[in-house]
Amino acid sequence: MKLWKKLRWVAISTLAFAMLLPTAVSADAVVGETIVTLGKDLTPQQRQQILNEMGFASENDVDKIVEVTNEEEHQYLGKYMPAATIGTRALSSAKIVISEKNKGVSIKTTDKISSITNAMYANAVITAGVKDVDIFITAPFKVSGTAALTGIIKAFEQATGTKISEEQKQVANQELVQTQTISEQIKDPNKAAQFMNKLKEEIAQEKPETPADYRDIIINISNDMDITLNQTTINQLVTFSEGFSSLNIDVDQLTDQISKLSGDLQSILNSEEAEGFIDTILEWLGDIFNAIGGFFKALIPGSRLV
Repeated sequence: MKLWKKLRWVAISTLAFAMLLPTAVSADAVVGETIVTLGKDLTPQQRQQILNEMGFASENDVDKIVEVTNEEEHQYLGKYMPAATIGTRALSSAKIVISEKNKGVSIKTTDKISSITNAMYANAVITAGVKDVDIFITAPFKVSGTAALTGIIKAFEQATGTKISEEQKQVANQELVQTQTISEQIKDPNKAAQFMNKLKEEIAQEKPETPADYRDIIINISNDMDITLNQTTINQLVTFSEGFSSLNIDVDQLTDQISKLSGDLQSILNSEEAEGFIDTILEWLGDIFNAIGGFFKALIPGSRLV
């Protein structure tokens, strides 16, 4: 009996101790762990400026710092944008905080990120397989922000011990660049992000097999959303679609990740569904009022609603 009591005490003590430990999202990542990615070519003053902007007094206050090189930026962006646009210096930086399992992705950017919106980043990081993190993106001065995705993926890999395939990294970076291109053409970044989200969902559901199939999906979505795309962009989207399809991302997994985005991001990427719901409510209310009007008209001979 005494032995049983001792064993029970050990079990209770072990459980209590385990409950006090930080919750881990993988073998290596711990909830609350912070990883900062810094462009390799930042000056010491710029590094300190960015750390301060992220809420750190010095590098010693950060759990882990990852540097991103210009070579890496060219590796993942070189196929999708001119080398001159990528430039010769790695400057974009980000803070990634590991959050609880199934919390989803939260993204914030500063006014120094000029071309890529939070919704664009959200789409791309979900394609890359990044999940359950809070992300903050900035730079020492105004930049497009396209290169920041490279650092985010690199930091996520190191923090969680997750290996993201090179193919998935390429597709995610291509998606970011392609969304930016569409945004510039239609002058509406949120609608561009909605288009890409819808395209991915349709591909995952329909499982097209030929370039013509992909092209039909692209054109149908653009028509439905009243978006005009030039032929070069359509051809680029066909290439992207084929690459995305090869990742075999499950549509339920995709929509689940979108549903876990923070409020503004989720409302942007699901705006069409929200509008459809509102339209349904309005139509329902209209039917009710028409029915009420018909009822009173029947009660009062010769009456007419105006």
